[in-house]
Amino acid sequence: MKTFCGRANPTTGGLGWVEESEEYDYHQEIARSSYADMLHDKDRNEKYFLGIRAAVRRVKSRGQQAVVLDIGTGTGLLSMMAVSAGADYCYAVEVFKPMADAAVRIVEKNGFSDKIKIINKHSTEVTVGPEGDMQSRANILVTELFDTELIGEGALPSYEHAHKNLVQTGCEAVPHRATVYAQLVESERLWSWARLLPLRVGGREVVPNPEETSCAGAPIVCDIQLSQIPPTHFHPLSEVLPMYRVDFSRPVSSSPERLTASFPALASGSAQVVLSWWDMDMDPEGTIICSMAPSWTLPNPENFPWRDHWMQCVYFLPVEMQVTEGEMVCLTLCHDDYSLWYNIQPDSQEGGDSESLISRPLCTCQAHMVWTRPRFGELNDPKRTDRYVEALKTIVRPDSVCLSVSDGSLLPIFAHILGAHKVYTLENSRMSKKVMERVLAANDLTGIIQVLESHPQQLTSNSLGDEQSSLDFSESREAEPHPLWEYPCRALSEPREVMTFDFRQRVPEEALKSEGSVTLSRKGRCHGVALWMDYHLTDDISVSTGLTQPPNQQGDCEWSPHRKQAVYFFSSPWESAGDNASSITYSLTFQPATGDIIMEFIPGPSRHATSA
Repeated sequence: MKTFCGRANPTTGGLGWVEESEEYDYHQEIARSSYADMLHDKDRNEKYFLGIRAAVRRVKSRGQQAVVLDIGTGTGLLSMMAVSAGADYCYAVEVFKPMADAAVRIVEKNGFSDKIKIINKHSTEVTVGPEGDMQSRANILVTELFDTELIGEGALPSYEHAHKNLVQTGCEAVPHRATVYAQLVESERLWSWARLLPLRVGGREVVPNPEETSCAGAPIVCDIQLSQIPPTHFHPLSEVLPMYRVDFSRPVSSSPERLTASFPALASGSAQVVLSWWDMDMDPEGTIICSMAPSWTLPNPENFPWRDHWMQCVYFLPVEMQVTEGEMVCLTLCHDDYSLWYNIQPDSQEGGDSESLISRPLCTCQAHMVWTRPRFGELNDPKRTDRYVEALKTIVRPDSVCLSVSDGSLLPIFAHILGAHKVYTLENSRMSKKVMERVLAANDLTGIIQVLESHPQQLTSNSLGDEQSSLDFSESREAEPHPLWEYPCRALSEPREVMTFDFRQRVPEEALKSEGSVTLSRKGRCHGVALWMDYHLTDDISVSTGLTQPPNQQGDCEWSPHRKQAVYFFSSPWESAGDNASSITYSLTFQPATGDIIMEFIPGPSRHATSA
C-alpha cells in the first residue's frame, strides 16, 4: 500500500504531495507536525498537569476511583500525567495509527502500560461495556482537541459525543472551560491582506474589481503571531470583549450559534478587522489559566510564552463600516461545529437581517480563491509597486511587446500605463484568468491587455501573434517555509549571496552547484540558516522576499511580511563565539529538471580563523 504525504514547497510555501511506500517511516511525518511544538510548550504542559492533578484530587476526595478518558492522546503525555497524578486508570484514544503505535511504545517505556490503554479509534467509535473498549464511563475527561481557532479540530462534536456516550454526568473536565475574546480594530496593514486596494501608477488610479470590494472574502481564519504585530499597526475601536464561552464539564452542543456583544466605540474609524484569541481555565475556580493572549495585552510582555501550534486569529469583516466614537456598535460571533466568523452592525439594527449575519462568509469574486493573503499584501504594498514601476520605466518603450508570466500579477497593467505597444499576461488556470479579466474590465483594459490561459512551457509564438520580442516577468538535506517576520530571531552573520539565477538566459540542462562558507560574526546560539530570493529588476532596483534591510549592529532582522522564507534547521543548536572564528559551510545543487535545490549546511571552524 502506498500513501500520499504532504510536503511544503520551500520556494512558494504551497502544499504538495509525494507518494510514499508502505516501508516509509511515518515518524518523519510526526516530527514535521505540531506534536513537537506542543511537547515543548512548557507553559501548556505545566497548566495541563496542574489541572489534571486538581481534577484527580477532587474525584478522590469524593471517595471515587479516578477513571480518565484522554481524547486525542497523541504521544500519551496527558495520560501519563494523569497516572502520575494518581489516576487509577486511563483510556487514551488516538485515531492516527502511526501516532497510536508510538504512544503504545512511549507508555510502555515509561512504565505505565498497566494503567493506560491506547485505543486506536476515533472517539465516536469507542464502545463502553464489559466487551467494549472501555469497561465503564470515565469520570475525568482530558482532551487537547484545540487549534488556533479553538474549535477547528472538531472539539465540539467530540465533546458532544463524549458527554452522551463516554463520560459520567457531572464529570470533571480538563480544561474546564474556554473563553474566546475579540477586539474590533482598524488596520491598514491587516486590511491589505483581505482585498485588492486602489493604487496609483504613472498618474493613473488602478482600481479593484467591484465584485471583490463587496465580497465577504475567504472563509478560512488567518492565524498569525499577533505578538509580532506592533500595537502601532492597528487602531482599537473596542475593548477586548469576551464573545464565546464553553464549559467542557457539561454537555456541549455543536449546533450553530449566534452571539452578540454591544459596546460604545472607543474611537472613530473604519471597522475592518477582528483580532481574536482564547484562554482556558484548567480548573472550575479559574486559578489555573492557559492563555493565548498576545504579548501586548499582558502587564509583563517579557513573560509571554512562545507558541507555534496555538497562535491568534485575524478575522476580516465582510465589509468595512465607519463608526463614530461613543456610537453603540453590535459585534456578532457565529460558529458552526468547526469554525467561527464575525460581523458588525450599528446597535440600532441588532437583530435585523439575522440570516445574513449567521451565514458563513463565502468568496463570490473568486479572487480570494486564487490569491493568498500574503499575495494580497504584496499587491497592495506601495513600496514594492514603486520598485517594479521604476524598473519597468527603464525598459518599456513605445514599441515594447510585454509578456507577464505570473498568476495574478498587476505588472501587465503597469507596463500598459507606462506606454508598452502590446501587453500579454499568462494565467495558469481558468479561475485566475477570470479574476484577471475582471480586474482589467474594472480598469477599462478589456481587449487592450490580452489574457492567455496556458502554462509557460505550452506557450508558442502563435500565442503572441508571432510577436516574439517580449519582456518576461516571472515572480516566481530540506528547508522548511516559515514567515520569519512572525518569529523573533537574530542574525549571527551578514547576508551572503549563495546562488544566482539569470532569467535572461535559457534554463540550463545540467545541475548548478554552489559551495562556500559564511562567517559568523555575532555571538549566539545558531539554530539554522534562512534562505530567500532577491529579484534584481534592474542593475539598481531589487525586490527582496527576505530581509527588507540589512540586520542592525545587534543582528535584529526585519523580514518581508508577504513571503515565507526557507529555513534549514540544524539537528541541534550550535554556539557561535562571535569572533569570526566560526562559520557555516554550504553546498547547494539546483536540479533544473525538477526545480529542487539539494542543500547541505555544516557548522564548524572558520576557514579564515587562525589559532594562537
